Amino acid sequence: METEGEQLCKAARNGNVDKVKTLIESGADASYFDSDGLTPLMHAAKLGQTDVIRALLEAGAPWNALSPSNQSAGDFAMDSGHQEAFEVLVYAGIQAELILGTIARKTKKSGDSEGDYLVDRVSFSEDKLMDSDSKAVMMAWEKPLMEAHAKAVCSGGGNILNVGFGMGLVDTAIQQYGPATHTIIEAHPDVYKRMLRTGWGKKDNVKIIFGRWQDVFSQLESYDGIFFDTYGEYYEDLREFHQHLPKLLKPGGIYSFFNGLCGDNIMQRISCRKRTSPMCMGWIYHQFL
Repeated sequence: METEGEQLCKAARNGNVDKVKTLIESGADASYFDSDGLTPLMHAAKLGQTDVIRALLEAGAPWNALSPSNQSAGDFAMDSGHQEAFEVLVYAGIQAELILGTIARKTKKSGDSEGDYLVDRVSFSEDKLMDSDSKAVMMAWEKPLMEAHAKAVCSGGGNILNVGFGMGLVDTAIQQYGPATHTIIEAHPDVYKRMLRTGWGKKDNVKIIFGRWQDVFSQLESYDGIFFDTYGEYYEDLREFHQHLPKLLKPGGIYSFFNGLCGDNIMQRISCRKRTSPMCMGWIYHQFL
C-alpha cells in the first residue's frame, strides 16, 4: 500500500492539484523524499505541473532541496524545458532570499548576529576557499565558468572591473586578455592580504581597492566590462549593485555575474550589453541593442 508521501509524489506527477492539496491537508509531508531521492516538487517540476508546484510551495515544500544527483526542482524544470515552472521556482527562491536578507539585516542591526563573513577567518587550499563554518566561498570546479565570464566581459577590451577576488579564478582569466586597466574590489582582509602576497598589487594594469563595494563606490570610474561575484550578501545587495550599472558600465559594455540566489542549483549567469537601455536586470540573458 502506498504511503501518503508516495501518493503525493504520484499526484504531483499527474498534475492532480486537488489530490495534492487534499493529501497535504490530511498530513502528507510536502518535503517527502521518495525511494529515488526525489520530492513531490521535483516530480512536478520534471513534468511542468505548474499549478501543483504553486500548491506545494504554498505548503512549504523546499524549493532548494537536492536530489542524489545534486539537482533541485529548478534544475529538473529547466532541463525538461518547462519555462513557466522554472520561473515559478526562481521567483520562490528570490522571495525566500529577500525574506532571509531582511531578517539577517534586522538581526545584525540588533546586535544579535552570529557573525559576519568579513570578520571571520577564511582558509585556502589548492581547490577551494572556505569560510569559518567550512562552507565553500569558491571552488576550483568554477574555473571554466569564470573563464567564460572573463571572455564575455573582456570581449570589447578596455577597462575591466571585478567585484570579489576570492581565489582569483576570474581575475587570472581576465589578465590573459590584457585589459588596459583591471580594477579588483575585495572586501575580506585575509583574501586581500593573500592577493598582495601573491603579487597582484605589482601587476602594471591592476588596481586593487580594499573594502565592500558599497563603501568604495566613490573610487570607481566607468568600465567596458564588469563582473560581480560576492559572498555573504543577499539578493537586495545584488539588486542595489544593478541600480548603479548605468553609471558604472560604458555604452556597449558587458556585465556578467555569478551567484546562487536562484530557484535552481545551477548558478545563474547574466551577461548584459548596455546600449541605450539604462538597466541590466533579470534572471535570464539580456542583450540591450
